[in-house]
Amino acid sequence: MRALIADKIAPVGRQGLADLGLDVVFAPDTTAEALPQAMAEHDPTVVVVRSTKVTEASIAAGRQLALVVRAGAGVNTIDLAAASRRGVFVANCPGKNAVAVAELAIGLLLALDRRIVDANADLHAGTWNKKKYGTGRGLFGRTLGLVGFGAIARAVAARAAGLGMRVLAYSRTLDDETARAHGVERAPDLDAMLERVDALSIHVPLNDMTRHLFDETRLRRLPKGAYLVHTARGGVVDDAALAKLVAEGHLRAGLDVFEGEPGAGTAPFDSPLRGVAGVVGTPHIGASTAQAEHATGEEVIRVVRRYLETGTPANAVNVMRDRPARWTVVVRHRDRVGVLAGVLGALREAALNVQEMQNVVFAGDEAACATITLEREPPADLVARLSASPEVFAVDVRAIGG
Repeated sequence: MRALIADKIAPVGRQGLADLGLDVVFAPDTTAEALPQAMAEHDPTVVVVRSTKVTEASIAAGRQLALVVRAGAGVNTIDLAAASRRGVFVANCPGKNAVAVAELAIGLLLALDRRIVDANADLHAGTWNKKKYGTGRGLFGRTLGLVGFGAIARAVAARAAGLGMRVLAYSRTLDDETARAHGVERAPDLDAMLERVDALSIHVPLNDMTRHLFDETRLRRLPKGAYLVHTARGGVVDDAALAKLVAEGHLRAGLDVFEGEPGAGTAPFDSPLRGVAGVVGTPHIGASTAQAEHATGEEVIRVVRRYLETGTPANAVNVMRDRPARWTVVVRHRDRVGVLAGVLGALREAALNVQEMQNVVFAGDEAACATITLEREPPADLVARLSASPEVFAVDVRAIGG
């Protein structure tokens, strides 16, 4: 079984996959355009990526492909629909880079307030301008708003509290008890929260609901002079609208992610925000610390190990959770070749689609118990026919939740 690592991951991840018995192909410079050819050439069962996009063409080119692992949290660079159509698992490594991203978010916030980047540039250009840069407002006692409250936002909240900031948080799933446990105030309404903050840090995934969540109208709700920190995903913020508001002096912005950012490690960069005074930027390096990469590498190993042991990876993101199964058929049967196949064949003849199945073999290898979930009730004559088989001990039909 082969694993293709089509991106840079920590050595612990590469060695760990080899220790699991996989034939590891390490090709960290593989681009999205080159990935289909690499898939066809190496025919891996497992593909590990970080920022490399996995398109439908790449998935189709992998004849043996069974698992795509994103060595990070977001999976917006992977064609989930194409993977699901071909029965390919997609799994991620959430939370392993939370501290690294939180540290960068706080760094961007400090850089905005103390204008560290501009002051450093002037110093290196030979200009000492204490008068211009000695005007930071200070963060102590200021209010920081968090949009989203997952692992990264919680890590930011803890660090902001250490700076003496008051923290408000908005998330559709955040409740008062969780907010209190993390020392933040829950904001019941996003737009109302924006008007109350001195700085805002964004921590939501990119999807159809969050694309351009922060358009010009919403950005203008932030008070004049507020700081915007964005370390989530390019596209959550309308970059052109943000550039306009920063140029007007309404906001200052610290960004690690951009719309249309390059997928390669080194590439030309263009953006409406490039060259705008009042913008501090980094090239999507939030998760890029040695600590985070090591932790993510270890999680990649755990994900793949679970797949090898059980057939299902840890952290699978494209598995249906709310299955349409409504009935369970429990068949206790002799552990003989063809018995279970006969049961499944009878279900097929009755046009009953199996949603999930588990077959447990008892000690002694004489008997087994198959638990099969179906989307509708099996007809009585089918149950009677299965029960009449000399190789079947009993058939029990139950309504799920009944």
